[in-house]
Amino acid sequence: MCGRFAASTKPEDIVELFEVSQWDPGEEVAPSWNVAPTSPVLAVLERLPKGGGTPLRQLRRLRWGLVPAWSDSPETGVKMINARADTVHEKPAYRQAFAARRCLLPVDGYYEWQTIESPSGGKARKVPFFVSRVDGAPLALAGLYEFWRDRAFPADHPQGWLVTCAIVTTEAEPLLAPIHERMPLFLEPDGFDAWLDPTLDDPARACALLVAPGPGRLRATPVGSAVGNIRNNHPGLREPVTPEMEGALF
Repeated sequence: MCGRFAASTKPEDIVELFEVSQWDPGEEVAPSWNVAPTSPVLAVLERLPKGGGTPLRQLRRLRWGLVPAWSDSPETGVKMINARADTVHEKPAYRQAFAARRCLLPVDGYYEWQTIESPSGGKARKVPFFVSRVDGAPLALAGLYEFWRDRAFPADHPQGWLVTCAIVTTEAEPLLAPIHERMPLFLEPDGFDAWLDPTLDDPARACALLVAPGPGRLRATPVGSAVGNIRNNHPGLREPVTPEMEGALF
């Protein structure tokens, strides 16, 4: 799963790395090293221009936690931060977005907690890890996005629309499986075009995109427990620590 991540890449760099052609600086999101559900996030997506034409690749600010179009309340998104790759094509909350509204979330990496059982039978403890690319490049997480309309506003009122997203998860690769059985699905650059293509709207064909790159691209680093508190937000959260360092640093 993915319940917390870090995202500090400058929008200008995302625009260059992901070949974005449209970005409104007014949608900028502050760097964060402890992004939690319902937080604003930057996402790369493609939209067809009104009247047709070539899809336009955009960098947009979305809210993490997908709210289905048919939902009565935006609070639905609090629990819908992840979508399983094996069921995303059939779940009512995700299937329409999966068919034509796929996006990429460029992140530094994500946090995952490993449950360590007590040898004496006492309370288990959770050890956080920061998972990132070995080469230091942004991790392009596969996501879905959806539009939700607040009926309290007129249809053409900008405050009446909420755009939200969820991260697709898949079975963890061998390196990460001891930490958690699932991981976010991430893509390599050669898979960006197909994943973002809004004209690829056949769920059967889209399912063929739900394949994670081979192992060896990721590393998992133990980090301090401070990341567990969303009020803590600084670059040091993703720095490696040892059990001996934990008390001194945090």
